[in-house]
Amino acid sequence: MKKKLLLLLLLPTAIFAQEDLLKDVDTASSQKSKVESAFKALKIVNIESTKMASKGDLYFIVAHRFGSLKDGFEGAYGLDNAVTQLKFVYGLNDWFTVSAARSELAYDFSGKYLLKSQETNGFPIAVAGFTSIGFNNTLKENSYPNMKFENRLIYVAQLLVSRKFNNKLSLELAPTFFHENFVIDDNQDNSQFALGMGGRYKFAKRWSVNVDYAAHLNRSSSSPFKDPLSIGVDLDTGGHVFQMHFSSSQGMHEAGFLGNTTGDWGKGDIFFGFNLLRVF
Repeated sequence: MKKKLLLLLLLPTAIFAQEDLLKDVDTASSQKSKVESAFKALKIVNIESTKMASKGDLYFIVAHRFGSLKDGFEGAYGLDNAVTQLKFVYGLNDWFTVSAARSELAYDFSGKYLLKSQETNGFPIAVAGFTSIGFNNTLKENSYPNMKFENRLIYVAQLLVSRKFNNKLSLELAPTFFHENFVIDDNQDNSQFALGMGGRYKFAKRWSVNVDYAAHLNRSSSSPFKDPLSIGVDLDTGGHVFQMHFSSSQGMHEAGFLGNTTGDWGKGDIFFGFNLLRVF
């Protein structure tokens, strides 16, 4: 009888304790946390990703594009006519990154800023902004004797919106505005718009396949240029990320690949290249 009475007295305590435990479990499962590593590299291939440099991290990036494979033996299957971009990226803090680069087209200075992180049980996407100002170094005075400093300037503004769906798949949209003070095609507006898109699929512990494409939205009908498509793989070695890819664009600056892509996958006019990132 005493044992039964003791059990009856302890039963409410056990029930309340169980409810408190379930409440803690529900609270833990609904907690918000930042989603990490939608992309492992600062770029998908050509297009900027929503990944930010961590505070105090200094990246040195070598981006290289060989010549067109369509040139075959005469072009050493791409070894001739190669271009290179050297870039330094520094994380001023976890939400703002600055960079300086020298590419095939321009000297440029840029900033990338995290507006909102993707969250587990919270905000469903990551949103970042990217802006840059470039100086077109390919416009030679002997070809354009009336060229002024301001004619060489290029402005870029992008909104980067990504979502990491699971540990393997991440996708991104990148609506872009860029303005070239000088354009080769007289019928082309200086202010141009493009919609970039790309994704990453992780198929092994350290390997992923990456694809990006950009649709130019107001290209002149007389323009000789095309939309860029790039396909490649990322290798994450821990200390750095090594990206290898094929692209219809040899250009690496935004105006270079968004507005001035010359390659054509259908004709085999593609360029093999790599991006090598090292963090200090």
